[in-house]
Amino acid sequence: MADLISDGKTRVAWLSTVANINAPTVAELTAGADYTKRITPDGLKIDPSTADVDTSSLASTFDTKTAGRVGFDTELTFKRGDTVGDDAPFTTLKYGVSGFLVVRRGVAYTTAWTVGQKVEVYPITCGEPQNSSPAANEVLKFVSPMKVTDAPATAATVA
Repeated sequence: MADLISDGKTRVAWLSTVANINAPTVAELTAGADYTKRITPDGLKIDPSTADVDTSSLASTFDTKTAGRVGFDTELTFKRGDTVGDDAPFTTLKYGVSGFLVVRRGVAYTTAWTVGQKVEVYPITCGEPQNSSPAANEVLKFVSPMKVTDAPATAATVA
């Protein structure tokens, strides 16, 4: 059994619109902004959390739980660019901007969007961009906090 290495096998796009988050089309994905090369190697943070619901009763002698609401702590760390095109995430992902974050994992970045691929689609509204503190021997960076505004499609299939 071989391990799947993640290096070079993630693609991230920003879409202004998508007709069906469960089945984004190749045309919609191709028309989106590919931000993969602007994200730092550790800059894709999409952390789900599931709340506990206490299902114990007054008669219980053991605490029981079931799965409750799901939420996502989402933020992306971007490298700033010195040209307009290279700095598109910084100029686009401003406070209050809404769209769709699409993530494809486990497929070479250079592989085109293809029918049947699995992707994650998150309806997003951006928070206030946060400039990262400058540091020696690092690129200039900023963090885009993103709020998931509706249930995402974490196992969508490209149509």
